[in-house]
Formats: sequence, C-alpha cells, structure tokens
Amino acid sequence: MGEIATSDRQITLFYSSKSKRAKQTLAYAKTEGWPIHEIDILKTPPTGTQIAELADRLGVEVKDLVNQNHPAYTSKFEPHEFSSDDWIKMIRHNPEIMKQPIALRGNITILIETPTDILRI
Repeated sequence: MGEIATSDRQITLFYSSKSKRAKQTLAYAKTEGWPIHEIDILKTPPTGTQIAELADRLGVEVKDLVNQNHPAYTSKFEPHEFSSDDWIKMIRHNPEIMKQPIALRGNITILIETPTDILRI
C-alpha cells in the first residue's frame, strides 16, 4: 500500500515519548507479550507520505490527525483551514501536535484513546 511496513505478527506504534497515554499503551502491549516496532515521533518525525498513509488507514483527513487542543498547537497557531499538504508540513515540523498513539498490525490501524484500546488490534 504505502511506505509503512506492517505485519500480522508485530504491532507498529507511532507515539510520543512525552505522552502519558502512549507510555501506558506501550507498557500494556509489552505485558501482553506482543512484539512492538516503536516509532517515537519526537525522535523520528513521520514523513509526509507516512502521515498521509496514517490518515488514509484511519479513514480520516490529514487535518483530523492534528490535536488542535495541544499546547504546542495553541501556542503557535490559531484555528484555521489549511490544505492537506499544509497540515502535513505542520505535523512534520511540530510532531507533538499529531494525535497519537496510532497502532498498526497487518491491515488494522487504530488511534488509541485509552491504553486498553491496544487490545482491539
């Protein structure tokens, strides 16, 4: 499909190491014994192609991946309508504003709202 390689035998987790929910999700998945490919978006920001692919896999528009309530967003930007390319650039340069964690396994992709959501994958 795209740039993000997935497997039915492993969970790929896009997350922020500063997120409490992400840390809890990661711990929960590890206690279940699942192999996890961790991608800390603060250390390795997703590419534009990966951002577009994550939005597509989740069935949302790129702008829906932006947490407009995050302090990093509200301190730098005002609510506005941008093109998908502009939203991608914003996420690339400010990865902390991306909604996360996002878990992928095979053809399944979910946005984690609570750490136990990882069980759905």
